[in-house]
Parts: sequence; structure tokens; C-alpha cells
Amino acid sequence: MLEPFFKNYLNQSTTKYDAQVRKINQFEKKLQSLSDDQLRQRVQDIKRHLQAGKSENEVIDETFAIVREATWRVLKIRHFDVQLIGGLVLNEGKIAEMKTGEGKTIVALLPTFLNALYGKGVHVVTVNEYLARRDAEEVGQVHRFLGLTVGLIQENMSVEERQENYNCDVVYVTNNELGFDYLRDNLAITKDEVVQRPLFYCVIDEVDSILIDEARTPLIISGSSQVTTQKYIQTATLANVLQKNVHYTVDEKNQIVKLLDEGTVFCEQALETTHLYDPPEPWASYILNSLKAKELFKRNTHYIVNDENEVIIVDEFTGRTMLGRRWSGGLHQAVEAKENLPIQDENQTIASITYQNLFLLYDKLSGMTGTAKTEELEFENIYKLKVVPIPTHREVRRKDFPDLIYKNQYLKWQAVANECVEMNRLGRPVLIGTTTIEKSELLAALLQEYGVNYRLLNARPENVESESEIVAQAGCQGAITISTNMAGRGTDIALGGNLKLVLNAKLKTVIQNLHLADINKELDEGEKDPLVCKFTPFFRSLNEQEIKKPEFLSNFIDYLTKGLKLENKILTEFHDLYIKVFDELNTEWQEKKVVVSQLGGLHVIGTERHESRRIDNQLRGRSGRQGDPGSSRFFLSLDDKLLRLFGGEQIMNMMKNIGLQDDTPIQSPILNQSLDSAQKKVEAYHFEGRKQLFEYDQALTMQRNGIYSERKRVLEKTSLRDWTIEYGERSLSDIFLTLQQRNKSELGDFYAFKMQELLGLPYQINENSKVETLNEIWKQQFQISYTLKEIQLEAIEPGIMRELERSFLLQQIDFCWKEHLQRIAALRDSIRWRAYAQRDPLTDYKKESYNIFVKMLARIRHQVIYLLLRSKIAIEF
Repeated sequence: MLEPFFKNYLNQSTTKYDAQVRKINQFEKKLQSLSDDQLRQRVQDIKRHLQAGKSENEVIDETFAIVREATWRVLKIRHFDVQLIGGLVLNEGKIAEMKTGEGKTIVALLPTFLNALYGKGVHVVTVNEYLARRDAEEVGQVHRFLGLTVGLIQENMSVEERQENYNCDVVYVTNNELGFDYLRDNLAITKDEVVQRPLFYCVIDEVDSILIDEARTPLIISGSSQVTTQKYIQTATLANVLQKNVHYTVDEKNQIVKLLDEGTVFCEQALETTHLYDPPEPWASYILNSLKAKELFKRNTHYIVNDENEVIIVDEFTGRTMLGRRWSGGLHQAVEAKENLPIQDENQTIASITYQNLFLLYDKLSGMTGTAKTEELEFENIYKLKVVPIPTHREVRRKDFPDLIYKNQYLKWQAVANECVEMNRLGRPVLIGTTTIEKSELLAALLQEYGVNYRLLNARPENVESESEIVAQAGCQGAITISTNMAGRGTDIALGGNLKLVLNAKLKTVIQNLHLADINKELDEGEKDPLVCKFTPFFRSLNEQEIKKPEFLSNFIDYLTKGLKLENKILTEFHDLYIKVFDELNTEWQEKKVVVSQLGGLHVIGTERHESRRIDNQLRGRSGRQGDPGSSRFFLSLDDKLLRLFGGEQIMNMMKNIGLQDDTPIQSPILNQSLDSAQKKVEAYHFEGRKQLFEYDQALTMQRNGIYSERKRVLEKTSLRDWTIEYGERSLSDIFLTLQQRNKSELGDFYAFKMQELLGLPYQINENSKVETLNEIWKQQFQISYTLKEIQLEAIEPGIMRELERSFLLQQIDFCWKEHLQRIAALRDSIRWRAYAQRDPLTDYKKESYNIFVKMLARIRHQVIYLLLRSKIAIEF
């Protein structure tokens, strides 16, 4: 039951929207009598209204009503009133906190459609490609029905495909692809390579996962720096010899490794060096990375090793593998050396941006998630986003039982297995959340010993492929599902199972063989699954040439998800059969839902508290969706990381003092409060880290925006002559400012040297010339030199000067910016030591990074002019 104060809070936060919801409902009644074409005509009228600069408030109620009516006509889903409130909150540029199963995907249709009518493009950002593709195909039908275009960005798309999709009215894209496309656009050599439009409006699904969890690590595009890999191999061997607390210490809480004096001496002797921090031959960073790889980064927890002998990072929050992502600073190479794998070259940063600063580029930003209130302060401080809790459509009936804490891991896992066996005996579906791949497989092996059937969902590729089917069946009677994490899975666990997803997954698995003989053989040899056997005649009737066509599978899936009727007799027959079988089985499926509900619904088991309360809440939230019954309980042990780092000894003493047996768990509300307090401390620590990353990147952001704006103008301008002339004059002014700081006796020689260095021509200065007039004389001389060079080159190759200007500008901007990023990274690594001198590192960093930036801009100007005035065309005879 919702507490009265919580009800009051929800009422206060949504009362302002009640009148607007009533107006939308009134519009809905008027729209129901309109034809599809008349509905689309209303959309065009609203579009003209908005693009003419008229107020959005005049049309928002009608627009939301149109989307609700279109969603009913296309998907047979009608927005609840609370979903309308969620849409209004998103349209205001806020975060809508909606519980799992409340239909966030449908809610996003409302504000995205309204903002897409401005014609500037709207982005819906999701955490993985599966969700982006699913949403674009399924709910994107509503946008298409109303006359909008829908784009989808996927990993392996070409530049042309990306341009076409980004130019659509509504674009579904993952946060990674969005960020890397932004960086690649700002490395483009020609305007034709740019894929994105200016960033206008964005709705982020699982906003806490993207803006909080993934905000710790910046997006980086890098190139090989050709650093030798031998040092990683040497220090990996050395790390295995070094002893913890003898040669080094490990701060697991702060993820820091420190060498002790004895360890430093030992390493210097082993590596035959006099100083580990010697700049020409540094060893310290290699040793520390090898020790981190040994102590803090565990296989099947933080990473896996795939069949190609590559180290693949596992996202600790979503439990998914992060293909293409690498740890920076040599850490990834250290892990590769630890695992005796081929060591890839260390990378040098070419372009980077944090998620914080990427999403702040949008004119309007909003997001939705089931768990945002715990991070409300961070959302407001960094992103200026307010969190608005949206009431559930039906009252939450889930029971969250107090945690059980056991003395050790063995007792805990035994208790978890016993709980699974008991629930399985009752017939209740169970979802078990584990924190690592290793622990998920440990529990799987334990349940196998107990003779209990289960499904396993973790980051291993063979399990990820069947993800949608596993989640779809997790609510079936007696089902036991083990998962590394449930954040961002994108599929609700329906009690009794999800018939459509199960049916589609089974048929897709069969058809993907693309070999008719194999399908027939599989069915003939005893494939007894009724969902597949009902389609045996259909599969046997398929023409093998038809089935091997590249477009067959995509068309096949379109039939499953959209019910399209293309001009293909075989597929049309299949669609009719599919609908018939679905209707036959649906009644039986509904009966199963009633049975599971009567048994108590889905029971969620947590096997460890996460560092963030949000992740625990996401796991709990998988049960009790849309008013369904359910329950949850966490099983913990004193060996768990969170308890070990925050109060494990005190709890152990408590167990001894009250005289509990070793196999007796502690169950106490006070203990739960202590755990919540520990999680808050960890959250505060990580918040401070993200805040520091954001503050340091803010200084770089202003510089990045300046460089990228300059680059964009270079790409868009047809002629850069005036720009280049300005570069030359500013370069002369730089020399003039330096000249003013020198003694008058040195002016002649210094001027002659600098002018020859920049312009490539010998100059002489009249010693009687006034310093104040020199700068104007130099500018005239430069313009003459530049015009002569232009005439010389254009006489040989017309248009060559304009091409050289663009080429040298882009080349020098990119080269100097890459060098600048290296200098800034070195500054950021060293600046923290200023705190020991009672100075604010951040203030010093901002000042010094600005000075480095100004010098970089001058270097770009000088080098562009230097290269242009020395350009020659080789003529072959």
C-alpha cells in the first residue's frame, strides 16, 4: 500500500496537470469520428502553426489527443491519464519517474511527436541497439501513421545511411552511437561527411543509466600511439610476485593501489632502474596498472574474454558487454597482459566528450526512468533537470521483505537455492538478480545440483542472443530466471509469460537456419514444441530459393511485429496462420496469468546489494507491474563487497553479542537502514567523482565548442580567403605584441627573423621606423605576399589556393587539438598535487588550460600561414 504522505506528495506534483488531462480527453472524443486522412490533415495544420512561430500551449492538448487516438488505431493501445501526465512532464524538459511496466515507451510518443512538428529533428536515446530497433519498428508506426518519418541509427551503418536516418523527424539511437557520431562529425574533412543536424530535443530512456551510471567515463575517439607493449608484459609478471600489504596496499573502496617503500625498492631492483618516476623511462604507471588489473579487475565480473581472445568490458550496471569500448590510460593493456592475450597498441585521444556535456548541447532535454528520485540532486545540479514522480495506473501490490544477512557466502547461496526450490514447488516464477557473471553461473550450477530447471541471462554472447525469449518466459508458472542485471532490458515480465514474444522468438530461431532441409529434419526427428509444430506445414511449403533471399528474414520479422501485408503470397498466408494460432493460444495464456497471480506473482531475489539503491530498486521493480501481485527479498552475507567495506565487522560483533547460530540470518529494519546509509555514502562518493569530471570537462567544453564551431565554419564556407588573410594579420599582431616586450636595440634582428620565419621572405627594417607603425606595414607586406603566392599557384592549377586553404585549416586544427588534449590530460593528472600547497586545483586548472588553449590557437594561425606561403606545385615534364 502507498503511504498516505506519499499519496499526498504525488497528488501535489500532478495536480497542475489535471486540468490539461481533462482538455486532452475532451479533444479525444472529437477526434474519434475523424478518418485517418482527416487526422493527418489536423497534424499538418498544427505543424504550420508551430513553424509560423505561434505558441505551443495553443496546440499541445489537441496534439496529445491526436497521438493517443493514433496509438489506439495503430497499436490498439490507449494512453492512460497518468501516461498523459508523463508526456506533459517530458515536454517541459523534466524527468518523469515512472515505475516498471507503466509504459514509458508509449509515453515518449507524446512529446517526441509534438516537438518533431517543428521540423528540427527529435532524438529518442536508448541504452542498447535492441531497444532502439524495437521502438523504431513498433511504436514508430504511430509517427509514420501520422505522416512523420522515423529514423534508426545502428552500429554498422554507412555515412549515407546515417545521414538519411538523422534527417528523419524522429530518430531512435543509442547513447554511444549519438556521442560518437557527434565526435566524428567534428573530425569530418568535408561537409558531405557530417551526419547529424543541430541538436534540438531529446528524450532519454533509462535516463539514470545514461546520465548517471555511464557518465563516469567520457566518450573517446582515439588513434594508435605506437607505445611498446613489452613493459606491460614485464610489469604483469612483476605484479604476480609483489605481495599485498608488503609491497603495496589496495583501497578497494576508492579503487586505488599504492606502492609502499619496500615495493618501490623491490621494483627498482627487479627492473634495474634507479627511479620508477624517471620521465625518460617511466615505470610507475605500468606497475600500478598491472596491480589494479590483478587486484581490482576480475574476469567474468568486470570483463570477459571472447572467442577472439579479446578483453570485452562488462557494464557493471546493465550486465551487458561493451563492444568496442576500452579502458584508457594503459589499464586495458595491463588486463590483456594479465590474461596472456595479444596486447593492442595504447591509444592517443583524438576527440572526447563526457555524456554530461554532450546532452547539455540540446536546446531541450528530458528523460524517463523507474528510478530517479535517489539521484535528484545530481540531475538538478548538473543537468538542470527536475524529477517528477508519476503515479502508477494501478496501486503497487508488491511486498518487499526485509533483507536476510548470513555469516558467509556459502550459507547465503544455500539459502538462495532453498528459496528457489520452495518457490518452484509452489509454482511461483522467480527472478534472481546477481552482480557478476561468475556468481550467476555459480547459482546456476547449484540449482542444477538441486535438479531445478532454470534460464540464465548474463553477458556471455550465447545467452544475450536469446534475451527477449528468456525475459518473455520469466513470468511463466514455475520459471526460474537468473540474470546479472535487469536494468535496461526493455521487456516487462508478464505473469503467465508473454505469448507474442515467445511465439516470435521460437519461429525466428527456426527460420534463421535458412536451410529448408535442416528445418524439416529437426521437425521430423521429434521437435515436439506445439508452437513450432503448428507451423510445420507452413515451413515445409516454403520454396528454398524464396527462403534464401536476403530480404526474406526482414520481411518475416516485419510480419511478426507489424502485421504488414506485402505482395507476397507465402508471407500473406503465414500472417493469417500466425494470427489464427495466436488467438487460439491467447485464451490459454490468459488462464495461466490468473493461476500465477493467485500463487502470489513473480518473486524477486537479490543476491547482493549494489552500490546504488537505484539498481536494487530496478530489480525489485520487475515484480508487481500494473497492479500485479509480487514480492522481493535480498539475501546478503558479511562477505559481500558492500558489507565488507561498510560495517561488516560491526555486524559480525552484533551477531556474536546476541548469540545467533552461524546458520541463522539476521533480519532487522535497523540493519536495512545501515545498508541504505552505506549505499548513500557510495552514491555520494561516485557523485563527487562525476561532479569533478564534469567541472574539469566544463573548462575543456568551452574550448571544444570554440574549436568545433571554427571547424564547422571552415566546412560550410565556400571561400576561406578572407579568413586566411585574417589569420595572417592576427599572426602578425602576435609577433608585434612579442616585439613590444623586447629592447629597442633588438627590434631589427628580431623582426627580420620573425617575418622571414612566418612569410618565407627576407625583410629589412628601417631602424628609424616607429614601433607603432610597424604592424600596419607588416600587414600590407603580408597581403602583397599572399596575393603573389595566390597568383603563382592559380596560374598552374586554377582553384588550388582555395583547396589548400581548407585543407591546411582542417589539418592544423585537428593536429593541434589532438596535441592540446594530450597537454590537458597531463595537466589534469598533475594538477591535483596543488592541493597540498593550499591551492584550489580546479581554479589553477581553468587558468592554465585557458593559457594553453590561447597558445594553441596562435600556433594554428601561424602554421596555416607558414604552410600556405611555402606551398609549391610540382610540375612533371
